[in-house]
Amino acid sequence: MKFSKKTLKNGLRIITVPMKDNPTVTVMVLVEAGSKYETKKINGLSHFLEHMIFKGTPRRRTPAHIAHELDGLGAESNAFTGHEYTGFYAKADEKHFEKILDIISDIYLHSTFPDKEIEKEKGVIIEEINMIEDRPDHKVHDIFRGLLYGDQPAGWDIIGRKDVIRRMKRKDFLAYRKAHYVPAATAIVVAGRISENEVKKEVSRIFGKIKKSPKRGKKKVIENQKSPAALIKYKKTDQTHLVLGFRAFSLFDKRSPTLTVLSALLAGGMSSRLFQKLREEMGVCYYVYGMPDLSTDHGFFSISAGVNNKRVKEVIKVILEECNRLKKGLVSEEELKKVKEYIIGNSKLHLESSDSLASFYAHQEILRHQIEMPENKWKKIRAVKAKDILKLSGEIFQNDTLNLSLVGPFKDNRPIEKILKL
Repeated sequence: MKFSKKTLKNGLRIITVPMKDNPTVTVMVLVEAGSKYETKKINGLSHFLEHMIFKGTPRRRTPAHIAHELDGLGAESNAFTGHEYTGFYAKADEKHFEKILDIISDIYLHSTFPDKEIEKEKGVIIEEINMIEDRPDHKVHDIFRGLLYGDQPAGWDIIGRKDVIRRMKRKDFLAYRKAHYVPAATAIVVAGRISENEVKKEVSRIFGKIKKSPKRGKKKVIENQKSPAALIKYKKTDQTHLVLGFRAFSLFDKRSPTLTVLSALLAGGMSSRLFQKLREEMGVCYYVYGMPDLSTDHGFFSISAGVNNKRVKEVIKVILEECNRLKKGLVSEEELKKVKEYIIGNSKLHLESSDSLASFYAHQEILRHQIEMPENKWKKIRAVKAKDILKLSGEIFQNDTLNLSLVGPFKDNRPIEKILKL
């Protein structure tokens, strides 16, 4: 999977990913502007702006104009916001490259943020907040981050709070875009059956005129934990949703391939230890999965599950026992080989389409400011040894890095806190 990169004089980066056998093309913009760049007064603005980016430009005056034009191309479009980035894209038949580039560049450069649309979209976002509140399997992850990082940007919900959303004005969007949507913080990725020279020429023509300007940074995450911590939200539910996790390290840490393998060993597929134990043997859950979540200056590893209300303490004990097992003995070569093939095979499946490839390259460029080829990532996965898993397990599976969030019909933390220890 070859790619090329060109950096314009103003700092904007163009990544081109040719795909000869793919009939589509994706144009994706990713910006270093997520919720960790916010203050408490504007918490949720990054996500709100992502919604507003499709609400009109001088050339495409209403959301309907943009939607009708994209639909007329048979295009797929979407947008997303994280703690450290915001992105949006359009994907269509290769013959529509210039048209979708024109639409995506227009909304990035010229969105007008009409007052009328802002007021309407407040209702949409508040309903999105309500939807998350009604989905405990989603809400429990927000609670977990809040437990880890507290009252600092890394601990706030990406979507924001209702009272803050209601107070937002057009001037807030304009100020935020001016501060963060700058060339040096932006990557344009085009993936699909395209000409590299044409991509560089057209993107340079459109974006090369933007003036160079400084990018505002974000506050460094503060971490301070000395003992296991739990945060329980009472909700009358038929199932308890939990996230049990440990503080880890940033995405720049050389141990990240080992953490990926460790995560898959515990809860990375239907043959993983926890899937087999919790679902197949005990029959206490429908889903269980593990996930490393590594950012530019911090990170964690977590295990998520939705379990029988009456067996929550039993499940927590089993998860902790499995973590302890990895600290005490080497993984067999047979299990290690199986897990590596699972990781690499899934990675290949997730890189089949032009939009997934665009996302793969865009996220690396924005977060790491460098791109590692998939083949090199797979090589690092294959190089992980059983002794590396043992060593890393001993380093991160500690009581002073252990945290648990839980949403379910429980009002008293104490019974859970008593068993929350390795």
